[in-house]
Amino acid sequence: MSALSPDAIAKPGVRPANPCFSSGPCAKRPGWSLDVLSGALLGRSHRAPEGRARLNEVITRSRAILGLPEDWKLGIVPASDTGAVEMVLWSLVGERPVDVLAFESFSATWADDIVNQLHAPAARVLKADYGCLPDLAQVDWAHDVVLAWNGTTSGVRIPDGAAIPTERDGLVICDATSAAFAMDLPWDRLDVVTWSWQKVLGGEAAHGMLALSPRAVRRLEEASAPRALPKIFRLTAKGRLIEGIFKGDTINTPSMLCVEDALDGLRWAEAIGGLPALIARSQANLAVVADWVARSGWAAFLAADPAERSSTAICLTIVAPWFVALDAATQAKAAKRIVSLLEAEGVALDIGSYRDAPPGLRLWGGATVEADDLRALTPWLDWAESEVRAEFA
Repeated sequence: MSALSPDAIAKPGVRPANPCFSSGPCAKRPGWSLDVLSGALLGRSHRAPEGRARLNEVITRSRAILGLPEDWKLGIVPASDTGAVEMVLWSLVGERPVDVLAFESFSATWADDIVNQLHAPAARVLKADYGCLPDLAQVDWAHDVVLAWNGTTSGVRIPDGAAIPTERDGLVICDATSAAFAMDLPWDRLDVVTWSWQKVLGGEAAHGMLALSPRAVRRLEEASAPRALPKIFRLTAKGRLIEGIFKGDTINTPSMLCVEDALDGLRWAEAIGGLPALIARSQANLAVVADWVARSGWAAFLAADPAERSSTAICLTIVAPWFVALDAATQAKAAKRIVSLLEAEGVALDIGSYRDAPPGLRLWGGATVEADDLRALTPWLDWAESEVRAEFA
């Protein structure tokens, strides 16, 4: 029966084995259980040799899987990806003019920070609507450039590093929170890269990762921060990088339970084949959704250009005539109704579009999600749409 038929669609008979399609915190890796945390160093100091060793193990395993260049620094920092981005913005922005790409909620937040909180001189904000990228040809790479590699709330990604020159005067500061471990990052075209544990590898929240190129380290050591920094943001002391941060000696107290969980995710990634396997799993998830969208008749990708389409934060808009005819407030209610029906059935949890994004759906397609679960979900999406169409059309 067509999804556009006025008749109701029967409930599908197959349910996803795992209904967790949230874009953060994300689904745990296949086969995960609480037993993997049994060896966590609970009640122990993170500064004890054993604690430092496990924190450093997160760093070394992450470096190896991602293929981080040997001369880059990688450390664990507080407050998830947000904390990692904020500490580099506060530490670096202001040395030279800055261009910031704003094309979804989080990149718009970085733009607001740079312009309205840090009052960076000569700042330019290059904007694009949800579903699009800013014109990369307008970026001045002599400036510092702040960008998100993958728009977690818009489903749009930078397709590759071709637009970024390998020889450039400015630093490229890249928020890669929903890209790391699912997409190839061109390390030779980036200078600062941040991500968090709770995305592609399904770790727990509250901890961020900060990777610095030699150029970024040199800037930190040679140019004093253009503003006073709270302790939680300080990466240097007496003009030198605080090396301990990049060896497991964290600025504040981390959760050793979260550390154990992060290590489990990294070991799983290694066991299935490392970065190529992680990328392949995410791409397979996108392919499942793309196949369904092509035949759904009522859903479309928010990112119109397939080359710019995220394989992790898969954002969908509703294009059915009955939905388009509604006013904006009613569209939001109808989209939320689809989400609530799926949640009530226990087949999809937390798949509403982000609060600032156009009303629709957002399915996480990172490496911990099974393609078969997405495949089982798609008939339920058609069922929910038919139910809501009958209510609102």
